[in-house]
Amino acid sequence: MKWRLSTDDRTRKCGPIEVSTIAFADHERAAAYFWSFMVDRSVRFLPERLAPVFFSTLVELIAHGADPAAYRAGLVVLGRLYRRFGLHSYHGTVIAAAVVDTVRRFAGDSWGPESAGVWEQGCFRVLRLAEQCAEMLGDGSQVMFGVVESVVSASGCVAVVTVRPVRRLHYVPGDAVPVCSPRLPGRWRWLSPANAPRPDGTVEFHVSVVPGGVVSPVLVRQVVAGELLWLGPPCEVGLSLTAVGGADLLLVAGGTGLAPLRALVEQVAASPGGRRVTLVVGVRRLGGLYDAAALDGLQREHGEWLTVVVVLSGDGSADPVARGSLLGSVLHHYEAGQAVLVCGPPEFVREARTWLPIGGIEPDDLHVAVTFQRGFDVDAWASRQRHTDTAVVETSEGSGADGVSGVAS
Repeated sequence: MKWRLSTDDRTRKCGPIEVSTIAFADHERAAAYFWSFMVDRSVRFLPERLAPVFFSTLVELIAHGADPAAYRAGLVVLGRLYRRFGLHSYHGTVIAAAVVDTVRRFAGDSWGPESAGVWEQGCFRVLRLAEQCAEMLGDGSQVMFGVVESVVSASGCVAVVTVRPVRRLHYVPGDAVPVCSPRLPGRWRWLSPANAPRPDGTVEFHVSVVPGGVVSPVLVRQVVAGELLWLGPPCEVGLSLTAVGGADLLLVAGGTGLAPLRALVEQVAASPGGRRVTLVVGVRRLGGLYDAAALDGLQREHGEWLTVVVVLSGDGSADPVARGSLLGSVLHHYEAGQAVLVCGPPEFVREARTWLPIGGIEPDDLHVAVTFQRGFDVDAWASRQRHTDTAVVETSEGSGADGVSGVAS
């Protein structure tokens, strides 16, 4: 395995600027070496089976940080492991030594005279952030493994990935889960379950190939049934029904942002309580409506309180009633007092946050999914987690159940 660092210039060669994509077998060897280094020094907090998760996540966070959503997903995973195994600041010395020694061993010619110091300082920085994240998250669902039961192509660039966690994944509809494939170890992405908790514990994720993305093409086109995925702790990302009380719902989905909103519809279906729900789904063309069968089924079964509206923004041949702007359709269907929940690609969420209040939706009625692209998003997300984490466990156990847009980049 080669940890190839950027060689754009001599001054950057020693820094962890770019980690190459690693074959799983090589990564396993590196993680085993990392784990053995610590065990040889009588540091045994980390079970061997979780060494690849801990090591790859730590190294990825040291080496990358350009994508704030992916970075936050990795920190959530590392923070939960940090708390689970009772780590303290003084553990950082041996962990940093193990990282430096492992990367040096596998870096080959990429290792320069200043590399050790850069990696060591990067490790300390990430561990400090993980410690803060551990405190924020509190206790709750642990990092676990899941077996892929099926990968079904839903359209040209969207796949429905069904996973069976080895232990029940405690979440509530609207949550997002850090997900990682060992094919790209350490590269975590947020995915939202598209179903309310099921008796069999399976979780359905909707993944769309993002142009230029690294993780999404692997999940859609390479991962197959029988493989393992790594699953981080579910987090509340602004789409929980807890915050909206008993208000009627106007759910607004762009792309695979439909996933968590469909889960919310299933949650309401379990105990409707007189609540009315309008689900507005935006796609460019009818062929892009990848979950049409499920939506048809929900509409047929719950038509007395559920209305599904499909908006086609780029199909000139479609029925004029279905054509138009997604946000314009939202304003058309909005009624005062409704709670408006929005999920989709980050750019769509930004537009909704800006234009829907201008169009007349009360700011207190608008709930948009966290994208982690703004400091305010991160602060608001952080303030929710500890309270929500406890609520997730209580709700899930009480019911006997499991690009935050649903898109992995």
